[in-house]
Amino acid sequence: MTVDTRAGHIAMLLFSVLVAGAFALGALAANDISPFAYNAVRFWIAAVIIGCVVALRGGVPRAAYDAPWRYFVLAGVFTIYFVLMLEGLKTAPSVSAAALFTLTPLLTAMFGWILLRQGVTARIALALTVGAFGAIWVIFRADLQAILQFDVGQGEAIYFIGCISHAIYTPLVRLLNRGESALVFTFGTLTAGAVILTAFGLPAIIATPWMALSGTVWVAIIYTAIFASAATFTLLQFASLRLPSSKVMAYTYLTPAWVIVWDMALGGVAPPVAVGLGVAVTCIALLLLLRD
Repeated sequence: MTVDTRAGHIAMLLFSVLVAGAFALGALAANDISPFAYNAVRFWIAAVIIGCVVALRGGVPRAAYDAPWRYFVLAGVFTIYFVLMLEGLKTAPSVSAAALFTLTPLLTAMFGWILLRQGVTARIALALTVGAFGAIWVIFRADLQAILQFDVGQGEAIYFIGCISHAIYTPLVRLLNRGESALVFTFGTLTAGAVILTAFGLPAIIATPWMALSGTVWVAIIYTAIFASAATFTLLQFASLRLPSSKVMAYTYLTPAWVIVWDMALGGVAPPVAVGLGVAVTCIALLLLLRD
């Protein structure tokens, strides 16, 4: 394993922890604020933070201004994901949503082949299938009858569309990057995303009673802006330039386990043992995917 490859794995491990916090906190704030208003603020905050870091490291190189449409394409895909995530969390339990997120490696592998012609081995295909079964078990709350009837909740259905957007994003980073550093590329994507969210969500932003929002909502906004936007965007783009798309998204299999930890830390209770079995299966899929 090269130094670059090892760094990519470490980045995605940290990514999985930080993303899990967004599910746990987002579920607490989802019903108190518009998804557009919530995400517009977090994107602007994250863009300012990353922009300051980029400025301290020499600023944006002139070459990064070439083809600015690239940032808007990436941002468009990712803003769809974040808006639908918060919309889905209005009714979907955070652990179920996190389990849905673990379906993104399967989708990412598919889009990786379409956009980059990145193939998958039989072992990776097996791992993706195992992970998908584990995710389905958690999404349907270990209810075999619900699985057979495909009785999926509205929140889960909404969020799944967002997961498709997230899966497209990973191979797009490698396709559209022209040598820019992860920080510069992240800054461009966040800024474009903030513009898109503000343009489409202006009525909701104006209508939001910002001074009356609860402390929980503000904690969720600040956390997701700093750790689940600025940090995870950078980590994801850093790893996407060093690892195959399927391995990058393999770390999403850890998300349900981390969400359980987050939920319990925030005062929640552990899910039933039967649901925990599905989480364990997704972790097995992670180990299969990470083997060389």
